[in-house]
Amino acid sequence: MPDVATQSIPFGEWETWVRITEPSSPRPGALPLVVLHGGPGMAHNYLRNLEALADTGRRVIHYDQLGCGNSTHLSEAPPEFWTPQLFVDEFMNVIEHLGLTEYHLLGQSWGGMLGAEIGTRRPAGLRSLAICNSPASMRLWVEGAAELRAKLPAEVEATLSAHEAAGTTGDPEYVRATEVFYERHVCKVVPVPDDFRESEAQMEADPTVYHTMNGPNEFHVIGTLRDWTIVDRVHSIAVPTLVVAGEDDEATPATWLPFAEGIPDATTHVFPDASHCVHLEQPQEFRRVIGDFLARHDA
Repeated sequence: MPDVATQSIPFGEWETWVRITEPSSPRPGALPLVVLHGGPGMAHNYLRNLEALADTGRRVIHYDQLGCGNSTHLSEAPPEFWTPQLFVDEFMNVIEHLGLTEYHLLGQSWGGMLGAEIGTRRPAGLRSLAICNSPASMRLWVEGAAELRAKLPAEVEATLSAHEAAGTTGDPEYVRATEVFYERHVCKVVPVPDDFRESEAQMEADPTVYHTMNGPNEFHVIGTLRDWTIVDRVHSIAVPTLVVAGEDDEATPATWLPFAEGIPDATTHVFPDASHCVHLEQPQEFRRVIGDFLARHDA
């Protein structure tokens, strides 16, 4: 069985909580994989099953980004505190503290957006990048969400629009309506896996990061990331990159196409009959695709 250890890494005056899964049989040349969770603010829990990639002989590193999970919470921080650069700096601090000279990077949803931001900085140790279920701009994300919402039952879309216009997105009726979208395009597993519920529960307990940067839910984006884009910078990513998505993903093809077309060494993989959380819906196939990609780009 793999060994799992946790630690807290100082990050300025705060701390980043890290979870490291060591392989029981290390494979020579297999580089560690660092996993970036989504949200922003959803914590690592829902991606925990990626620790099984340690079975391929590599170390797997999860961490909770600042403001969520087991890392330092800063509920009083002003909106301008929460920027992509903050999380890039936190990532580089984790890498330096762990002494990683070569590594792979995988980001899911917001984590893929963050991974792309990191990739444009061309850190010396980065050997490959997996961008999973992620948009290259929030404008494209919102446009894709609008297309998917238009296919919801008319009464559901009417409920969503009415509450958004009234600013009552905390109303139970609105929350129930969002579940229809989530069941189609976020996670198709019924019941929703415990790992996902754990991430969701910790975000709801302290929604500071998610509400500030994103908004009340996946498709009503009114936070500080609403104008974020990396479309004009993806050409700066200089490592082999795998872009993956689900056929029914809320990250529609138009949202991730700029990665596929703009990154010089990019390949794509779309999982049929899958939504945003492919790794929970088709865990073995997801890990196979990711594992094969990592193995091709090990040291």
